[in-house]
Amino acid sequence: MGLKLKGRVAIVTGASRERGIGTAICRALALEGADILFTHWGSFDKTQSYGEDRDWENKLSKELVGLGVKAAHMEADLADPNVADDILDYADKTLGTPSILINNATYWAPSNYRTFDAEVIDRHCSVNIRGTGLLTTKFAQRFEQTHVGKIPGRIIFMVSKGNDANNLAYLATKGAQTALIEPLSVGLAPLGITVNAVDPGPTDSGWMDDVVKSHLLPMFPMGRIGQPEDAARLITFLVSDEAGWITGQRIISEGGFTNK
Repeated sequence: MGLKLKGRVAIVTGASRERGIGTAICRALALEGADILFTHWGSFDKTQSYGEDRDWENKLSKELVGLGVKAAHMEADLADPNVADDILDYADKTLGTPSILINNATYWAPSNYRTFDAEVIDRHCSVNIRGTGLLTTKFAQRFEQTHVGKIPGRIIFMVSKGNDANNLAYLATKGAQTALIEPLSVGLAPLGITVNAVDPGPTDSGWMDDVVKSHLLPMFPMGRIGQPEDAARLITFLVSDEAGWITGQRIISEGGFTNK
């Protein structure tokens, strides 16, 4: 096990299932010595085709502790305007003030020009823009009070793009997250916090069935579909000290995926 992140506390939102990107990120950061607080929101996962992994949060927490780090978890609905403070308060209570924030949790529901209505876009905005934005800014405020001049800070957004006509609200709000990266990176640079985004492309994180996989595979010139561990390895680098000069960037890491 590496120790590049030993003594650091990381928040990873949206680690709700075994094959998820959030889970892979938790594992990768723990292997580098970071203590982990991860969030989950079971009521949303129950609505998805991949379902909910029963008791996954406790299984993952036990696994992380087995890697030699401290771990905590909590239910967190980012649509709740008070949840950012709840997450950060719980991190302070259980592990200490975090210096790493991975904005992995997201809300998704299909929407196209026929179904794009006020309820659909408001739900996406409440989680993907307001909830994620509040958690990010409040994280930075607490970092400023505790860590400035002592350890570096890292913020990562998980973003997306594309031409899927049935993903209007999702792609619009992911585009809004991308728009936050550069101004946030400038504003937080004096605090020693870098801000970057990772676009992992289509990733086999539990939602793909065989039909989807057979459709996507020819679009990956490397001969395989993206895996959660691909994103986790990149994020582990971006939150390390070695990546301290990289900020304000959207990094597309999708194995040459050809359907842009």
